[in-house]
Amino acid sequence: MKCIIIDDEPLAIDIITDYCSKLDFIEVVGTFTNPLDAISVLNDKKVDLLFCDIQMPQISGIDFIASLDNKPLFIFTTAYSQYAVEGFELNAVDYLVKPIPYHRFIKAISRAKEQLSKKEKPMEGNVFSSHGETNESKKFIFVKAEYESIKINLDDIEYVQGLKDYLKIHITNTNKTVLTLMNFKEILDKLPSNQFLRVHKSFVVNVNFIKTVQRNRIVINDTRIPIGESYKAEFFSVLGL
Repeated sequence: MKCIIIDDEPLAIDIITDYCSKLDFIEVVGTFTNPLDAISVLNDKKVDLLFCDIQMPQISGIDFIASLDNKPLFIFTTAYSQYAVEGFELNAVDYLVKPIPYHRFIKAISRAKEQLSKKEKPMEGNVFSSHGETNESKKFIFVKAEYESIKINLDDIEYVQGLKDYLKIHITNTNKTVLTLMNFKEILDKLPSNQFLRVHKSFVVNVNFIKTVQRNRIVINDTRIPIGESYKAEFFSVLGL
């Protein structure tokens, strides 16, 4: 993977560069303290992955990423955890909070490597594979309910709730739910991992709908969803909390 690093703190750039140097499958092709200076490299070179700080004097990392027409995979690196949900709304691969532990860096890189692999070689059996579309770029899924297959836009799914042998998919801005005979492994195979997280044995949530995060629960609109003990560390780590 060819990557570039954008951060207004040279020390932060040095740390990520050092982490990358320990891996034989990633190459740093540019480092920048001003995100605007990176535009020419992004336009002229093949860049697979972008590490980007959020709070920078010239332009915020979130605004910079949002302005790009052809975005590479990107990972936000920041000292502030409060931007995590906004970062995931842009479909960030991961969100790393400084100081970045090496094991979290490895986890983020592994995620990026997996997504890049899916992008370059669509998964066998994916109904969209002939068009090169992967879970990370899909806008909708089909699920079976009773005697028909229902199309559901991914951005409309607030959360998925397990009910014995069924899953109840809660749809935003409506009282509608879709009940489907599936298990969590099957639904998670359909959902983009950078948007949907399993937080409990009975719940998967769309991070874009998280209103607040409390110690043992998440609030989505007026619904309080528990965070299971076995999922807590991963959930808080991914959101940088």
